[in-house]
Amino acid sequence: MSAYMIQDLHLSADLACPEVWAEMEENMEKNKKYIPLIVGAVVTIAGIIADVITYEAGNYKNAPYAYSLIATFAGITIIIAGLITAFKKEQSRNITNTTVLAQAALCAALSYVGCTYFKIQIPVAGTEGTMFHFGNVFCVLAALLIGGFWGGMAGAVGMSISDILSGIYITTAPKTFVLKLCIGLITGFVAHKLFRISKPNDKGHGYTVAATVVSATAGMIFNIIAEPFVGYFYKTYLYGLPQDLAKTLAKINGLTTTVNAVVAVVAASIIYLALRPVMRKAGLLREID
Repeated sequence: MSAYMIQDLHLSADLACPEVWAEMEENMEKNKKYIPLIVGAVVTIAGIIADVITYEAGNYKNAPYAYSLIATFAGITIIIAGLITAFKKEQSRNITNTTVLAQAALCAALSYVGCTYFKIQIPVAGTEGTMFHFGNVFCVLAALLIGGFWGGMAGAVGMSISDILSGIYITTAPKTFVLKLCIGLITGFVAHKLFRISKPNDKGHGYTVAATVVSATAGMIFNIIAEPFVGYFYKTYLYGLPQDLAKTLAKINGLTTTVNAVVAVVAASIIYLALRPVMRKAGLLREID
């Protein structure tokens, strides 16, 4: 019998062994955890290269630069998500990752609709302006339902796409992506780490109502402060808007942001409190440790 035939027999015997298959499956499962890191790194590097090229070409006030910035931020976010997946235990075991992703996609779509179709435009000067909208409602709601990271991503993706497709707010899309992600992270942290609203408790309905409202308010207070402040420096130093116009825009933006925040807290809290018992009964409410 040749050496090759002997090797084939040994290989066949090894593959027939359940322990070998189990080890192979375990190794494959471990390697899957690093796929988001690789994808995130590729997207981030591509985004940075595009940032440099578009900036050097003088397109930093136009859509190409906004697209490349969003790609960079998205890549960094994917890397963070990959690190969480690779090095932390799964935080929710009662529903599958596919269900969480589907819920996040639905909330992203609702954020897009709320920001695109349920809005009142406030022009300021030229193409500059601000608006009242319902997009933040679904960003906060997503953070309450599925956690800060996925809720923030839903709002960031949905409202950034709305900015890009609007033709008016293309250049603010990168800022939108970062700020909406932060809204979700803050709301989710207060809701699930401090109050643990996704867990069953015996503290009564009043506790859940108060915790929900406080959590939503925390995310929106951040937005009331950050939106005009970041917007001013973003417009002035990144896109070269005159300071007087940037200040005027920041003041008006502060007003619209406050109104949007109040609407988001009230609407998101009501919807969450209505959905919570129904989703728990259906086994669709994510319990976050």
